[in-house]
Order: sequence, then C-alpha cells, then structure tokens
Amino acid sequence: MAHAYFAAGLAAVRSGELITVSGGEARHAVGVARLRVGEQLTLLDGEGGSVIAEASEVGAAEFTARALADATVEPAPSPRILLVQALAKGGRDEMALQASVELGIDGVIPWQAQRSVSTWRGDKVVKQHERWQTIAREASKQAVRARVPRVDAPVTTKQLAQLSGTLRLVVLDPIATAPLSELEPDARDLALVVGPEGGIDEREFGLLTEAGAERRRLGANVLRTSTAGPAALAAMFTKLGRW
Repeated sequence: MAHAYFAAGLAAVRSGELITVSGGEARHAVGVARLRVGEQLTLLDGEGGSVIAEASEVGAAEFTARALADATVEPAPSPRILLVQALAKGGRDEMALQASVELGIDGVIPWQAQRSVSTWRGDKVVKQHERWQTIAREASKQAVRARVPRVDAPVTTKQLAQLSGTLRLVVLDPIATAPLSELEPDARDLALVVGPEGGIDEREFGLLTEAGAERRRLGANVLRTSTAGPAALAAMFTKLGRW
C-alpha cells in the first residue's frame, strides 16, 4: 500500500494537478520514509478529502506530487460513534485512543473519572489534549483515514452527564444485564463510555443513568480500559454495517 501524507484542501483537486507538501509532513516523507520521484502515495486532508498521486519533485523540505485521479470526498458518518475514554495510568488510555482511531472512531472525549489515577490539571490539560490529538492524527495516517477524528476537551462526570442531551450515552459495565450486542442504534450519535482501571464509581453510575445513560455488558470477560473501547467499537461497526 502507498504511504499516506497529509496536505490541506484536497476536495477540489482534479487529475493532473500538482500538489505541494511542505513543513514537517514533507520532511518526514523525505527524510524518514525516503520518498522518491515516481513513487505513488496517498494524500489526505483530514476532512474527508483524499487523492492518489505520484511524486514528481522531491526536495529536502518539500515535495510535489501529481494527482493521478480526481479527489474523492468521504461523507461524514451518520450516526457518529464516539469514544468517551477515562484517563488511565500507564498509557492505557492512549492505547485505547490509538486503536480506536485506527478502527474508525468518529470522535474522542477524554473523561476525568472519579477513579482515574492519571489526572489533567493546569498546564497539563492543554499539553495532554494536544498529545491526544496528535495521536489521533498519526493513527489516522497509519490507517489511511480521510477524516481525522477530533479530540474534544476533557470532561468531568457531571459534564459527561450533561452531554446526554445531545448524545446517546452507553456506559460499558461488566455486570450490566443488557448486552451491548442487543443495542439497536438509532439516529442519535452514540458515545461509548469506558471507565478507568479501578472501574466506574457507583455514584458516577447513578449520575449518568439518571441523565439517561444506558448500562451495557460487553461480554463474559472483564476487559482492560485499553481494550474495552476498541472491542465495543468493533461490535457497533458490525451492527451498523460499517464493516
């Protein structure tokens, strides 16, 4: 498969047009991936546009590629499936983020749960949010995704409960009676809520269910916080026919 790189504003590109890529993306292509003239590649704009192209000029800090076909534009998914990932220690939250983006998640909401050992406070909020968005971008490129999912600002449990007005919240709970496999998606955007290593506090369960969240069991086994989200996502994509 051809390597993928990001370039801005690809939706209007037509076959034969030249596209110049510069900055860090070009330096990585030239210095790390060893891009050469004549090599085929995929250009992505992160907003749905993609172009199959061929490198025509390669410099130290930029390269130019000729579009081999008109750009294609991937429509925005509906309904969207989002991951609400509790912050977790040992990078397990970032593992969940990366895998979910590669699988096709449409958006991510970091959650500062009651039992989250990892915390984002002060200057760390901006730094960690930017890190998660970078992980989402790089995972999208790895998976050759035309759309890079947005990482929203982190939320508290109270703020998460308030999102039930716009999202269908489904909280993954290993002791819930209703299985996730029997969930019937509707027109609402669906948010899969994954707790931290120590599980979701009962008071949090109460707050979320009072707001309208549904508790669903993923399977017979208790999964780590790093694997529950990707597993649930796979189940929902199969249900929606996106796989």
